[in-house]
Amino acid sequence: MNRIKTILTDPLVLATVSILLLLGIGELLSPGFARGDQIIRLLVVSAILGMVAAGQSLVVIGGREGIDLSVGALISLGAVLAGNAMSGSDGGILPAILVAGGVTFVIGLINGLGVTLLRIPPLVMTLGMTGVVQGGLIVLSRGIPSGNAAPSLMGFVNRPLLLGLPGVLFLWALLGLGMWFLLRRTQLGYAIYAMGSNERAAVLTGLPVKLIRTLLYGFSGLLAGITGVVVIGYTGNSFVSVGDQYVLPSVIAVVIGGISLAGGSGNYLGVMLGAIALTLLQSVLTTLQLEFWGRQLIFGGVLLLLMLLYGRTKQLRV
Repeated sequence: MNRIKTILTDPLVLATVSILLLLGIGELLSPGFARGDQIIRLLVVSAILGMVAAGQSLVVIGGREGIDLSVGALISLGAVLAGNAMSGSDGGILPAILVAGGVTFVIGLINGLGVTLLRIPPLVMTLGMTGVVQGGLIVLSRGIPSGNAAPSLMGFVNRPLLLGLPGVLFLWALLGLGMWFLLRRTQLGYAIYAMGSNERAAVLTGLPVKLIRTLLYGFSGLLAGITGVVVIGYTGNSFVSVGDQYVLPSVIAVVIGGISLAGGSGNYLGVMLGAIALTLLQSVLTTLQLEFWGRQLIFGGVLLLLMLLYGRTKQLRV
């Protein structure tokens, strides 16, 4: 019985069951919801959320109540920078990735320095950075959509590349493998878990905790910027608030995936499943054809329940 209870309370199992239930509910509400092409479209949306949640995962696992609230603004910044760098030209894709990723990585490092050197609480530091970036975006774009995605980038994100799957899904899978390797097969990964579990002990063993934490925020910024590039490939153009919708879901996906908000535990596979479950939930609510406020009310209520369940029940942590 204890073994069965352990299996049933495993975050990976619960996330998988949630995905299957939501697919079933969606199919009942709207026949064709679980059709193959529809599932692929949902997976593309999940991949976008999963990419930004990867950076969020690193910050949360690193401990010290680390949550990066600036990811939404950095996604928007990455999308605007990439769109203007590409201007609809395939030749601008690589410069767009370098510019968007480089700028957001530096901003992420600034977040990390504020948290480690100035000892500003992560929520305050990243929220303040959100305001700075959003203000800069308004000045940069003058509040109107700017920049266009290159045709090849749009094809990579939206059209089948191999085995009927868009290229962005293979990119997400590679990111998943990279996260697994980083966290489970490298000294840096072990250090991240160690400092998230007990920062004082990590310092006493000689780990450069401040440097690592600063890098984690840098990686979070980098992944947010790359997500912005993918977002403009998905939508075709960008606007100053395109990334706002990913802030709360990126945190919830981390929690659903079984990563403890206290830090020091969890893995990215659960986060990937959490991103899929959240995307399905949003799609089911849209299928119900509720008013916008109704969808937001239900969506927020369910997410709050999941936050309380996963964030406060130790048995659900891995």
